[in-house]
Amino acid sequence: MNRAIPGSLAWSLVTQAPARFAALRNRDCRPYLIGAALAMMADNIEHVLTYWVLWEKFHSPALAGFEVISHWLPFLLFSVYFGGLADRFDCRRVIQAAQALFMLVSVGWGVLFLTDTLQVWNACLLLVLHGLAGALWGPGEQLMLHDFVGDDELPSAVRLNATFRSLGILFGPVVGSALLLSIGPTAGIFINVLFYLPLTLFLFRTKFTGHTRDGFTVKRVGVLDSLRVVKDIAANRTLISMIVLGGIGSLFIGASLQSTMPIFANDLGAGSEGTAYGVLLFANGVGGVVGGIVLEATGWVRPNVKAAVVSTLVYGVTTLIFAVTTNYPLALGMLVLGGVANLAAMSIGQTVVQLLAPAPDRGRVLGVYGTASMGLRFGSGVTVGLFGAVVGIHWALGLSAAALCVCTIAAGLYARALRPPPARPESEFSS
Repeated sequence: MNRAIPGSLAWSLVTQAPARFAALRNRDCRPYLIGAALAMMADNIEHVLTYWVLWEKFHSPALAGFEVISHWLPFLLFSVYFGGLADRFDCRRVIQAAQALFMLVSVGWGVLFLTDTLQVWNACLLLVLHGLAGALWGPGEQLMLHDFVGDDELPSAVRLNATFRSLGILFGPVVGSALLLSIGPTAGIFINVLFYLPLTLFLFRTKFTGHTRDGFTVKRVGVLDSLRVVKDIAANRTLISMIVLGGIGSLFIGASLQSTMPIFANDLGAGSEGTAYGVLLFANGVGGVVGGIVLEATGWVRPNVKAAVVSTLVYGVTTLIFAVTTNYPLALGMLVLGGVANLAAMSIGQTVVQLLAPAPDRGRVLGVYGTASMGLRFGSGVTVGLFGAVVGIHWALGLSAAALCVCTIAAGLYARALRPPPARPESEFSS
């Protein structure tokens, strides 16, 4: 079934909010959300442990840069193809394969730490495999969320999944640091494997496959078939606007806030740079968690094109203010508000894309969205990182945020052109 939706409906795609915390009331979706949060926490625990060991052993800035590239480049290169796999196969098994790869990588790190045989080449291999696991997980997860709850409660499922993932991202560094300090990186990385198990085991007992509600037979999908979907969706201006919004946020800001935070902490430090750094990082993470809960509890923001545009614009404006301000409390406030806006923009984009995508191609369409919203994050290393080396980080982030605002307004105008002109009053025709 092709979900071609008229412009007026696309602009206000979802006008009624589902029941508050609807996805948590779903007995199949609830354990998935918890398991996904634990798996995301394990992902970030691994970053804490491995990045520390790699720096202590090699002291290589080039390797530190490769850590970021290897994490996001697989999303750019393989999201569409992995979306095709999610369309073709049982998504439970696709996600389990991703979790198994995560666990294999953690065990690999542990063996290399234990035997003291870690070299640059095998570190790079494990970093790439870890990035591939994350890219493989993404499209299948979104199909499972839709299968769990259906169209009506999909906004709740996507928003809560983003919130639970934010919890994992927030607490991963805390747990990782605790493991590092208490039992060391070797024992810690082996224990980390256990956090992937709840999601993996749950997928053995759920009946949903990612395709249960759609009732169609998926044909064999090749690489060229997966790329065909890019051409097919080009005529759908609403989908294109959502993909563009996700992509520009990823390209201009992406992961740059986390990587440049030590510099901002140094410039904004209120008494202690270390404390300032920790508080700024926490503020950035807590915005997504608190924002997701508030948005879910209140239903203030409907998942539609207008909300996606406004949320992305707020994210750009708050980041711009953060980049230029010298006031520490204001910087904290902008990070929290920006975290709320970013979570809203991402969850709205995923929801609208899911609702508009033809069922047989949903995974590949989500793969295109993932290519833009996740894969282009490596580009923020250029727009902020390399550019910042030339003009300064404050200028680089500020100009990137300003570019995001300008492009967001342009994307909003492009999407708004879908709306038909208002009907003329009947009296005008009768005169």
